[in-house]
Amino acid sequence: MASRQVTKKSQPVDWEPFLAEISTGKTVIEYGANRTIFWQGDPADSVFYLRRGKVKLSVTSQQGKEAIVALLDDGEFFGEGCLAGQPLRIATATAITDCTLARIEKALMARTLHEQHDFSELFVTHLLSRNIRYEADLVDQLFNSSEKRLARMLLLLAHFGKESRAEQVLPRINQEDLAQMVGTTRSRISHFMNKFRKLGFVDYSDSGGLTAHSSLLSVVLHDDAERQ
Repeated sequence: MASRQVTKKSQPVDWEPFLAEISTGKTVIEYGANRTIFWQGDPADSVFYLRRGKVKLSVTSQQGKEAIVALLDDGEFFGEGCLAGQPLRIATATAITDCTLARIEKALMARTLHEQHDFSELFVTHLLSRNIRYEADLVDQLFNSSEKRLARMLLLLAHFGKESRAEQVLPRINQEDLAQMVGTTRSRISHFMNKFRKLGFVDYSDSGGLTAHSSLLSVVLHDDAERQ
């Protein structure tokens, strides 16, 4: 199966004017890196808006196996399952970097969506765009090799499609996290990352940051019948 193009990130929405109109029922919270925002199984009673920082959503099986299902950037909402009748959180949200969040109570968010049609339309579009991304992730898991999945994940994390030709992916992303996102072992991730580095597709900074170059797209577009 031919590899798909990495889609460009949609134009970001400025949510701050909408959120500024919400007073009672909204709380601004600061979380340090590696702090848990909510746990899988906690009551789903609010929606979060990520003003600054990066957050990961992960799920843990009954056997204790963890998988990262999403990495979120500035300007994204999460925890919105409560609006669809979800009584408990189905994932754990963890701050990867220092974060600033707006916590909006479930009832207030539902009322705002009902009363502010402009906000509601943008919010629905935001969720649909994210669902499209999640569907693309699923297809990627089903049909592409682990090497291609890793390359695509790095490009997505680096927001491929912006004007910059090379961007830092994450300041302290580790190979264990990449393995959970790609769905393979840490040893395979290490193998591919060493290969990408030798080919000049990625670079590491002295501070531990990782930069992905647009040349990494050649891995995604290369047709290869082998699945890892």
